Amino acid sequence: MRQNRPGKGTKQFRLRSEMAGLARRSSSDRLPVMKLRTLGVIPARYGAQRFPGKPLVMIAGKPLIQHVYEQVVKSTQVNKIIIATEDERVVRAVKLFGGEVMMTSPSCASGTDRVAEVARQYESEFVVNIQGDEPMMRPEMIDQLVAGLRNDAGCVMATLARRIDTGRDLQNPNVVKVVFSRNGNALYFSRYPIPFVRDSGEVAARYKHLGIYAYRRGFLQKFVQMPQLELEKAEKLEQLRTLENGYAIKVLITPHDSVGVDTPEDVELVERILTTNKR
Repeated sequence: MRQNRPGKGTKQFRLRSEMAGLARRSSSDRLPVMKLRTLGVIPARYGAQRFPGKPLVMIAGKPLIQHVYEQVVKSTQVNKIIIATEDERVVRAVKLFGGEVMMTSPSCASGTDRVAEVARQYESEFVVNIQGDEPMMRPEMIDQLVAGLRNDAGCVMATLARRIDTGRDLQNPNVVKVVFSRNGNALYFSRYPIPFVRDSGEVAARYKHLGIYAYRRGFLQKFVQMPQLELEKAEKLEQLRTLENGYAIKVLITPHDSVGVDTPEDVELVERILTTNKR
């Protein structure tokens, strides 16, 4: 009696079974993908031209970057915090105080590019860009920003602003001003005191832009691919890229202020404020 030999269909079935087994073994060997609701990234560039070594400048007994990190840790809305840098000196300092740090490419053109590079490693819904020179950014400000983005399905990018109450801030080009529409979307950001009040007797509120941003992750990756256009280049304000390319930025108003360390002269001021607040 002749035995039945395996036909073509049987061989294909065996081949598919073997391939499936290999795929199962391969997937079990892969590194797990980190899934988060909100990722916080603090860009910390050591080689900044205006203030080299700024992340590690000592303020009230701690490096600047540690002050920033310790504020962000208190946020209830951020699930993971990464400091992004291009310099091993920052890496060592962050590890000493127990923070999590990632080396990013030295070719990153801006802090946002550094944030986007880190964000590509995580499957998060939202990404918060906390400036590495803002040691007085309160956790409740971060929470307000994330909640504002999360609760508006049509919003891809959000930031904070505070009403200006001193002439010094109004005239300081390092204090960026913002004007926005009735629905809260930014109309323009400038180093110039905007809006300009032409006639005496007219009153217009002026708002200080606070350097913190929240993005939907997909939009952040799109943003870093957008071209830099005329207004961004003129004002040297990266957020104008969003407006110039036709997207909206939601501006949330906070009663709190934040003093950044833009120059070596700011160190003494921030140290005095931090020391006073501890008393």
